Amino acid sequence: MKYAIIEIGGKQLWVESGKFYSVNYLATEPGNKLLLNRVLMVNNGGTVELGKPYLENVQVHATVLEHFRGPKIIVYKMKPKKKMRRKQGHRQQLTRFMVDNIVMEKN
Repeated sequence: MKYAIIEIGGKQLWVESGKFYSVNYLATEPGNKLLLNRVLMVNNGGTVELGKPYLENVQVHATVLEHFRGPKIIVYKMKPKKKMRRKQGHRQQLTRFMVDNIVMEKN
């Protein structure tokens, strides 16, 4: 099983080829290709390579599928005995992308 751990949007993701993932909004159009080169670790059928901090010879190719909004989260603040109540909703902007392949270049 070939997988990689990448850094994208300040978070670390375990990615595999052929699967899709949702991250914070990326300013690209749907259908565009992504080249993710912040690869922290790669496992190629039992052979593990670790970066310090990133691997130089590994890239992850992905395609942006869509932009969407996440589930609504309710933020409710209340101060007892002060008659202060505030209810606010929030929906995070997200981007979904599909990993096409994990490319390991030979040195």
